[in-house]
Parts: sequence; C-alpha cells; structure tokens
Amino acid sequence: MNGIIVIDKPQDFTSFDVVAVVRKTLHEKKIGHSGTLDPMATGVLPILIGKAAKAQSLLPDTDKEYCADFSLGITTDTLDMTGKVLSRSECSVSRDDLEAVLPGFRGDIMQIPPMYSAVSKNGVRLYELARKGIEVEREARPVTISTLELLSFDQSSQSGSLRISCSKGTYIRVICDDIGKKLGCGCVMMALRRTKACGYELSDSITLEKLKQLAEEGKEESVIRPTDSIFGCFPRVTASEKQTFRFLNGGGLMLSRLKELKNIKDGAVYRVYGTVNGTPETFIGLGITDLEKQELSVKKRFI
Repeated sequence: MNGIIVIDKPQDFTSFDVVAVVRKTLHEKKIGHSGTLDPMATGVLPILIGKAAKAQSLLPDTDKEYCADFSLGITTDTLDMTGKVLSRSECSVSRDDLEAVLPGFRGDIMQIPPMYSAVSKNGVRLYELARKGIEVEREARPVTISTLELLSFDQSSQSGSLRISCSKGTYIRVICDDIGKKLGCGCVMMALRRTKACGYELSDSITLEKLKQLAEEGKEESVIRPTDSIFGCFPRVTASEKQTFRFLNGGGLMLSRLKELKNIKDGAVYRVYGTVNGTPETFIGLGITDLEKQELSVKKRFI
C-alpha cells in the first residue's frame, strides 16, 4: 500500500497520534506525515504511506492556509487558549482599528518563534525551557504572509477570525499575539484550523472515523492518493524505456534527450515518469537538474 491519505486531524491529537491510528488501521509499518500540527489545531494533515514515506524530507515548500479564531484583551504564556493567562484587559477595538494594523503583517516579515515551540536553542527545545519558567532571546526568522484577511469580528465580544496563507515555519499564534501588541490590548489565539497544506484542501480530507469505516469495509484504497500528487507543483518529464531503466538504477538522464525540458535552471526538481512492467506513465521518482553534468540526476526513486 503506497500513497497519500489526507486526514482531517481532530483536536487534542498530535500528528504522531494520527500516524499511530492510521498505522494500526491500515496495518502498515512505513508511515510518515507532512508536518506537525499542534494538538489544539485541526484540519489538513497529509499522511504518507508505504513508499510515499520517502517523500517526508522532500516535500515542496508550498504555502499553508489557516483559519484562526482570536480574542482581544487576553494574553497567555503559550500565546493560545491552552496556556496560563498572563493578563486580561478591557478593550474597545473596532473593525476599522483591526483592519488598519493588518497590512503591517502581510508580505515578507520577521517573526520571533514563541517560547512554547520545538525550535532549538543551544541544543535544547524552547518548550523545555519554557516549562521550567526560563525565557531566552530568540532570533527573528523571515516568513511570508501571502494572505491575511479578517473574516469576522464581533466588537461586543472583541473576538473574530482570520484567514492566513503563509510560508512554512510561520506561527499563527505569534501573528495573533503581535496584532494584540500593535493594538495595545493583547490577543490570544482561541482555535486553529488548517484548511490547506501540500496542495491539498479540506475537501480532500477524511476523518479518522471515516478511514476506520472504510478499512472495515475493505475500501481504504479508495481514499489513497498517488504519491506524485504531493509533488504537483513540480513540472513533469517522461523518460523512454531505456531512460527509465537507467534512472531506476541510479543513472542520470541527458538533458538534451529530454525534449519536454525548456528554460532549464540548475537545481530544478522534476517529477519523472516512465514505463514500468509494461505500464506507461508510471511515476518513478524525482530528478534534479545538474547543468555542469548536463543531466537530470536522481534525487529520489519511488519504485
């Protein structure tokens, strides 16, 4: 069994909890995931099964999209509703006030990782220090916020929701906290739902309960997506039978013989398809261009 299952992660489950459930349900040892989601978060979590687990370290850096609920006038040590409340204040922020500060968080910005995070400092995870009451200086990191939209805001409760599309490594709770600082009243993230990741959307996902039901009916294969679907952002190239044999044995392919390649750049990644056991258009792996050698070298084989 090889491919991708897109799970709608339930609240209070870690990404590893989801992997454990899928492993037990499908009786498959080789399983990975496409990136962690905090236990409080829900939503899109692609699970890599069988040979697709090889893709875990090769996933393209595509934007992720979230819907985050927030509440003004509150701060916590974790920057979300699971943490210890540090402050509460009365505030009367209007929708116009909120809209006015959002542009400052769009585009390429610098973001300081929260103390309650898996980022390491001198070989120690920040959350380990935070649990001991230790706070250390953290270096700001560049992130890109492609979309930051105020979906709703209730002025009476000073709460609302945001839609955020961002680069890998962005902390949504930090965005909420920084917005609160900008407004001078504090802000905490109350809920988080990932609506898009690795090119998959919520409409592509299923619940763990649904997967268990399908497995009991022997229909689990119906929701397994092909491995190459997670690499949809990479262009494709088709190899001949001889080229396929060479690629699968670790050999690079001459760029001049791959007619589909145009405007070739060094280090570009391609999905490679070939004929395997008489089956054409079979995804065989990822190739990477090497202009010095004038070849498409093997980055990873999936056959």
